[in-house]
Amino acid sequence: MSDGGLRFGLIGFGAWGKHHANAIRQTAGVELAAIAARSEASAAAAKDAYPDAVVFTDYRQMLETVDLDLVDVVVPSHLHHEIGMAVLAAGCHLLLEKPMGTSLAQCDDLLRLAQEKNLHLAIGHEFRLSSLWGKVKSLIDDGYVGTPQYALVELSRNPYRQGSDGWRYDIERVGNWILEEPIHFFDLARWYLGGNGEPQSVVALANSRQVDHPELQDNFSALVNFGGGAYAVVSQTLSAFEHHQTVKVTGTKGALWASWSGSLDRTRHPTFSLRGFNGEAVEDIPVEKITGELFELEDQIAMLVDVLKNDRPLACNAEDGRWSVMLCLAAQESVDSGRIVQIDEFAKRVGNRPIN
Repeated sequence: MSDGGLRFGLIGFGAWGKHHANAIRQTAGVELAAIAARSEASAAAAKDAYPDAVVFTDYRQMLETVDLDLVDVVVPSHLHHEIGMAVLAAGCHLLLEKPMGTSLAQCDDLLRLAQEKNLHLAIGHEFRLSSLWGKVKSLIDDGYVGTPQYALVELSRNPYRQGSDGWRYDIERVGNWILEEPIHFFDLARWYLGGNGEPQSVVALANSRQVDHPELQDNFSALVNFGGGAYAVVSQTLSAFEHHQTVKVTGTKGALWASWSGSLDRTRHPTFSLRGFNGEAVEDIPVEKITGELFELEDQIAMLVDVLKNDRPLACNAEDGRWSVMLCLAAQESVDSGRIVQIDEFAKRVGNRPIN
C-alpha cells in the first residue's frame, strides 16, 4: 500500500460504475486515482466528474501505468473473469461485482491467482453489510429464533435494464438471469441457515413472458435444502413494479420478518422495517441506520479500507462468491432438467472438486 491514503482504481463507468465512483469518493482515506471507461463518451463523463483521476479507455493501460492498491471492477458479467484476472496479475487487490464468474472454472481461476499473489479478492455481495439484512443475521446468531429452520428471500420488481449494448438480454454475455439478482438471495439464504451446514440440494422452476427469448426467465423460484431438514425458498419476479424485497426466517423459538421497498433498487429514500416474534411477543425491532444498495455499497468500500489497513476478514470472500455462483448454476440446471440437483455431485461434476 502507498504511504498515504489508499489508491483505488475503477474499471467501468456505467450506471452502477458511477455509483461505485461516488462511494469511493465519499470514503475517508481513499483516493480515486484512476478510472477506465468503455467509450470516449463515458471517459469524458468520468474526467468531468473526477478531474483528479487519470482516465483511460483501455483498462490494461491503466493497470500498466498507475500505481494502485485496489481495483473495483463494475462491468458486464462476461468480462468479470478476463478483467479480474488482469487486475490480480497486476498485483492489485480486487473488488469484483457479482457474479464472481459465469462458470465455476472462472471462479477457480480467480481464487487460484488471488492465493498465489496473496491478494484480497472481495465479491460484491454487499447485502451482508446491510443494516437491515445484516441485523437479521445478527439476531439469528444471538439465538432470537432458536435453531433456524426456514428462510424466505423474495423480490418483486420491475424488469431489468438492458445494460450497455443490451448485454443483460444476451444469454451468451449474462450467463443466466439467476446470476443477476437471485445470486444475492442465495448468498443470504446460505448465510442465514449456515448453522445447519452447507446446502445439500436445490430444485427450481422458472418461466418467461418473453416469447422471443424464453431463456431469459422473468419468474424464478428455488427450494434449497440444508442439513437437519432446514430449507430456504429463493424467489423473484421481474414482471412486477418498483422494487420490493422480503426476508422471513423462522426457527424453533421465534421468527423474523424484514421488508424493504423503493421505487428503484438504487433509491436513497426507501421504506423498510423489521419485526420479530421472540417466543413470547411480537415486536418492532429498530434498524440502526437507513438501508439500501447505495448505502451498502458505501459500507462495502469502507469495509475494504478497514480490511487493507487493519488486516480484517472480508465480509464476503472468494469462497462465498464461488458458492453463490455454484448455487445459481445448479438452480439453472434444475430449471432446465426438471430434476433436483444434488450440490455435492454437481460440485464434483461441474467444478471438478468436492464442496468444502
